[in-house]
Amino acid sequence: MNGLLGAYVPGSSPLHRLPAGVKLAGLAGACTVLVLLGSPPALGVAAVVVAGLYALSRVGPAAAWAQVKPVRWFAVALFGMQWVFVDLQGALSTVLRVVLAVALAGLVTLTTRASAMMAALERCLSPARFVGLDPFRLSLLLSLTIRSVPVVAELATRVREAQRARGVERSVRAFAVPLVVGSLRHADALGEALSARGLDD
Repeated sequence: MNGLLGAYVPGSSPLHRLPAGVKLAGLAGACTVLVLLGSPPALGVAAVVVAGLYALSRVGPAAAWAQVKPVRWFAVALFGMQWVFVDLQGALSTVLRVVLAVALAGLVTLTTRASAMMAALERCLSPARFVGLDPFRLSLLLSLTIRSVPVVAELATRVREAQRARGVERSVRAFAVPLVVGSLRHADALGEALSARGLDD
């Protein structure tokens, strides 16, 4: 299911060799730290650390850029809104937190096989079995959710670019309708892929 869930880049870096559970726990801890960091300089240091982790992973600049590219327009819009309603420092801090969190999540995806990630999630969710829930299906749901975020973000970027090409970038309807239709098509294709793997219920 590797091709279905993620963009794993094969490699032998220290990050590739770390257990999936350790990386997921590290991601949760790192995102918590990002929330607690309150100033752009501190978040700038965090950005240097994230860049260092990407260099350590040796996944390449193209793969690294592909992780944050889908959220670039969202980041611009978020920065503008925060600047208007809060202040410049707050806007910079918020955007840096979001971009760095996405970059870290992307790094975990790039260096972790989908099967290993699902196995780690399934182990973490094993207590759910006592209340009648299937840990495997829960782990699959979480994995699909993680993978769908950049897919929908990339779809939103394509729709926005198409809007600009048609000169209707200010139309909410011209953005929302293709985005919803594209998301439903992606969900339908995903459902067919899961059905082909015997998960149609």
